[in-house]
Amino acid sequence: MRKTYLAAVAVAAMFAAVPALAQTSEITIGITTTTTGPAAALGIPERNALDFVPKEIGGVPLKVIVLDDGGDPATATTNARRFVTESKADIIMGSATTPPTIAVSNVANEAGIPHFGLAPFPVSPERAKWSVVMPQPVPIMGKVLYEHMKAHNIKTVGYIGYSDSYGDLWFNDLKAQGVPMGISIVDEERFARPDTSVTGQVLKLVAANPDAILVGASGTAAALPQTELRDRGYKGLIYQTHGAASMDFIRIAGKAAEGVIMASGPVMSPETQADSALTKKPGLALNTAYEAKYGPNSRSQFAGHSYDAFELLKRVIPVALKTAKPGTVEFREAIRQALLTEKDMAASQGVYNFTEKDRSGLDDRARIILTVKDGKYVPAQ
Repeated sequence: MRKTYLAAVAVAAMFAAVPALAQTSEITIGITTTTTGPAAALGIPERNALDFVPKEIGGVPLKVIVLDDGGDPATATTNARRFVTESKADIIMGSATTPPTIAVSNVANEAGIPHFGLAPFPVSPERAKWSVVMPQPVPIMGKVLYEHMKAHNIKTVGYIGYSDSYGDLWFNDLKAQGVPMGISIVDEERFARPDTSVTGQVLKLVAANPDAILVGASGTAAALPQTELRDRGYKGLIYQTHGAASMDFIRIAGKAAEGVIMASGPVMSPETQADSALTKKPGLALNTAYEAKYGPNSRSQFAGHSYDAFELLKRVIPVALKTAKPGTVEFREAIRQALLTEKDMAASQGVYNFTEKDRSGLDDRARIILTVKDGKYVPAQ
C-alpha cells in the first residue's frame, strides 16, 4: 500500500513539474517567408527587416528562427509544424503571400499559438482566435482606389489579377465596393504568379477599352501586366494594389510605371506625413536603417510587415510577461489577450486596434495613394 502511495506521489510530482520544465529563458519566434521562387521579392524584404528588430523585449532575449517556404503552401505548413513540434515556438509569423499564409494560420490555430500573417488573407471563423493580419486588408486599400476612380470619372474598369486567393480577394472587393460606386467591370483576366507573359490577357483587356484597369498582383510580377499594357498601347489609368508597393516595381516596369496609381501603406512615404501621424516615426526609423544597409530607394512595403509585427510585440510581450513565462501555454494565451487589450499600437504601416472580430485592427491611417513621376513615388492627386 505504501509503495502504491509513493508511486502515486511520484507521478503527481512529475506532472506538476511539466509546466515548469516547459518554461524557457527566451521567447521563440518562428517565421516562414518566401525568399526563393516567384514571390521572393516580397519575402526577402520581410527577412531583411529582421536586421532592425529588437533582440530582446521586456528583458527577455528573442530567439528568431527563419525558414524559407518558396511560396508553397505545403512547405509553409511543414515549416509551421516544425515551429510547433521542434522549436516549441511562442509566436509564429508568415508567410509573404496569401496561400501559404492561410496554411500557416491553420497550423497556428490548431496548436493555439499567436500568428502574425505577413500577407493579406481571409481570416475565417476557425482562424480568428489566434491569427492577426499585419498588411492592410483589401477593403481599406480598395476603397481609396475606387474613390480615386470616381473622382476621375472612371466608369468602366478591366481587371487582371493572380489566379489564386490574392487575385480573388481583389476581384471580389472590386465587385463589392467598386460596382456600387458606379463602376462597371467590362473584363476579367487572370494569370499565374510564375507566368512570364500575359499577352493574351492584355489583348482582351485592350479590346474591351475600359477607362481604367486594376491589377490584382504583388511583387515584381505586378510589373508584367503594367509593362504589357503600355507596350500594347493602352492609354488609360492603371491602378495597382498595395502588393506592388516597392521600389522593385519601378525598377522592373521602367518607363511603363510612370503615371501608375497605387494604393500603399504609409511606410513608402513617411516623409510626406504630418508630424502628428503615429506612423511617421516608425516609418522613418525603418526606412533610414533599411536604406543605409540595402541602398538608397530600397524601401519596401513588405519590410514594413515583419518590422511592424515586432513593433506590436514591443507592446504586448511586456504585458504578457506580467502573468506568464515564455514556453508555456499560458504565455501564448497572454500574448493573445494582450493583442486585444493594448490599443493604438503605432507601427510603420498603421495604428493597430485588434478585436475578436477585427483581426486586422487597421483604419484609414494605414493607407496612402501614390503615383510614379520621373521614376519616383509621389503622392497622387
